[in-house]
Amino acid sequence: MSDLSERFALDGAVVLRNILDGDQVAMLRKGIDANLAAPSHRVKTASGPEDPGRFVEDFRNWQRIPEYRELIFSSRLAEAAADLMQSSTARLHHDHMLTKEAGTLQRTPWHQDQPYYNIDGRQNVSFWIPADPIPREATLEFVAESHLGPWLMPRSFMAKQANWFPEGTLADLPDIEADRARHRILGWALEPGDAVAFHMLTLHSSAGSARRRRVFSVRFVGDDARHAPREWATSPDFPELAERLPAGAAFDDPLFPVAWTEGGMPQGQ
Repeated sequence: MSDLSERFALDGAVVLRNILDGDQVAMLRKGIDANLAAPSHRVKTASGPEDPGRFVEDFRNWQRIPEYRELIFSSRLAEAAADLMQSSTARLHHDHMLTKEAGTLQRTPWHQDQPYYNIDGRQNVSFWIPADPIPREATLEFVAESHLGPWLMPRSFMAKQANWFPEGTLADLPDIEADRARHRILGWALEPGDAVAFHMLTLHSSAGSARRRRVFSVRFVGDDARHAPREWATSPDFPELAERLPAGAAFDDPLFPVAWTEGGMPQGQ
């Protein structure tokens, strides 16, 4: 186990400096700008009309945006993911673009990711990769060690509705902002080329952004990950899996290619 994977196991979030080189950062910016210019049908605006900025998200675009595909399968991300997860493989689950335009006030509220997904298992990691400099006040923050606790109720970010698990089936999140001193909160100023990596159960949040903040996130799963179909639409949703990937199956499907395997070559290209 590397020092970084040990810290990841303990805290649920770590920073990786300079994991992308200059050419890869330029490629990432090109891909995000192409995504913003031609979003998919999954695109969401996660800020209200009164917000002076705009928070836009899009999902599952690696198959149509070549820069995303190249970054996922030719950079150091997948190998780093396998190390952090302590897994012999790193399998892509999905990509996620998040852009807050200059002046966006909308917070990303505190939440865990895994309850929104169709994933069971402990071996997982998300990378949050900025294409623009991120000051500490606009960065993604984490509650250290929260990935070791229970699943908490996922709610829609703006309406606060329990659109996933029925009300009462999971505990609600604590009000972290009401008493930040009670929690060990992690966060780092970031430069393009840096990334933060976090477990899908680690509580995380971010503020609005005075400057434009383009971010690309990649989610990987490891050896123990299993398909967990839900009775509701997950975020992102995979409706095409209903007939071809049973509950409890490994993510052995072309939608989820292996990006790195121990002792072998990436398989997803």
